[in-house]
Amino acid sequence: MRATKKIVTSILPEVLMPPYWDDACKHLTKKDRVMKRLIPRFGDACLQSRGDPFITLARSIVGQQISVRAAQTVWDRFAQLPRRMTPANVLKLKVDDMRAAGLSARKVEYLVDLALHFDAGVVHAEAWNDWEDEAVVAELVAIRGIGRWTAEMFLIFHLMRPNVLPLDDIGLMQGISRNYFSGESVSRSDVREVAAAWAPYCSVATWYIWRSLDPLPVEY
Repeated sequence: MRATKKIVTSILPEVLMPPYWDDACKHLTKKDRVMKRLIPRFGDACLQSRGDPFITLARSIVGQQISVRAAQTVWDRFAQLPRRMTPANVLKLKVDDMRAAGLSARKVEYLVDLALHFDAGVVHAEAWNDWEDEAVVAELVAIRGIGRWTAEMFLIFHLMRPNVLPLDDIGLMQGISRNYFSGESVSRSDVREVAAAWAPYCSVATWYIWRSLDPLPVEY
């Protein structure tokens, strides 16, 4: 995988941006009529990663089965609890405080298990950049609360893999229904058929489909 670009400003923390984004937009604009319409609507905005695997996975768990805005609200409350968002600090938090931040009992359990895996060095986070997508997914789904959807969000938002198609993502299904099928329900086969024109940049197309539903950028 090619190295990512690093951008540092005096106001924002360091963020990572995909080096393939411009090429992907050109490809998608040429190959797909919907992308040709969507991409110009969002200017220079693109996928960004904060570069911390634990935080990305924790945010993915927080965001499970709730809207982007609700997830951001809960995360903001949760992130205020530890002095710094690290696995060791999360393990020191009180369950009642985590619940008061808006986390369900199940999500508290998942976040604790995630922190335990990282704190004990069970996962191979430093090696993931060199692994194939499916190898990363296999290691992640062994952690409680991380299914394929969460693992795919990690591939997109942390490792910034360009060609991930999250078939379990409700937003992707809804966006394809609205943008390609006039609101009619769609199947996984329909999604795969639409995405055939997106390859090898399914992650980028998915990001724009999400933006078509909610202009607020998805972040993990």
